[in-house]
Amino acid sequence: MDAVAGDRLAPTAPISTVYAPRDPVNLRQVLRPLARGHGDPTLRWDGAAAWRTLRTVLGIATLHLTERAGAVHATAWGAGAEAAIAGVPELCGAGDDWSEFDVSGNPFLAESYRRMPGIRLPRTNAVFEALLPAILEQKVTGKEARQSWRLLITKYGEAAPGPAPDGMRVFPAPDVWKRVPSWEWHHAGVTPQRAETAVRAAAVAASLERTLELGRGGPLVAAKLRTIPGIGVWTAAETTQRSHGDPDSPSFGDYHLPALVGWALLGRPVDDDGMAELLSPWAGHRQRVMRVIEASGFTKPRFGPRLTVPAHRRY
Repeated sequence: MDAVAGDRLAPTAPISTVYAPRDPVNLRQVLRPLARGHGDPTLRWDGAAAWRTLRTVLGIATLHLTERAGAVHATAWGAGAEAAIAGVPELCGAGDDWSEFDVSGNPFLAESYRRMPGIRLPRTNAVFEALLPAILEQKVTGKEARQSWRLLITKYGEAAPGPAPDGMRVFPAPDVWKRVPSWEWHHAGVTPQRAETAVRAAAVAASLERTLELGRGGPLVAAKLRTIPGIGVWTAAETTQRSHGDPDSPSFGDYHLPALVGWALLGRPVDDDGMAELLSPWAGHRQRVMRVIEASGFTKPRFGPRLTVPAHRRY
């Protein structure tokens, strides 16, 4: 069921709002975790303005966001425009309280945080939409996962309503994901194990959304996500960081992050246990620490060859 330009919904009047928080918001820093590469069909940047597609309880929508004079100006199109507009404050970090985030004892974190007063954790209020790409990213390189995401969203996503840039698509509904045939997963470079996990998650998507009622993540939410076979600590954390705005869900089990955190905070690489120890002084804020490190632009030294991208399509 390829999505084509003719699938666009009939034009509807756009809905607009202005979100003017008390504290500054850096839109690019806030939305950065939601982008799955530069070619993501669900999120595009046009200068300082962001285009984002989303599926809401009211239907699909396209959201245009831009910063002006300390406020975020938002316009939405489509059947889900009203719901998209209602979600703008939390998408831009409303409810993400950094007032007790104290990094004054670490010079690197203190200086990095000082330089980014507008950083916030987004809360998309869309659990399955955050979980599916995390499943695609399991045990593969970022490049391969982004390619899989692009191929699947372009083929199965609906064309974005309104004046969205060409090629933008909306995240497919759970029933669509359940019907993706095995050869299409294979063509997109997704191994059978990950495809099966994605289909299992799609089958319980409605119950996943109910975890939003439990607040901004935490152990109980992570445990509920992990009841799905194939969802582990890393995948649950990658999901709740985005869907719930979880401030304390670092991605343990990641291939790169322990070394990044070690080099940033200690000047040498560490393993998962070492990363847990380094982050322990900021319990309750560990994902905020991770976002500051990542948004700072810090990179760890590179030694040796990069991880080879496996050619799953051959198997």
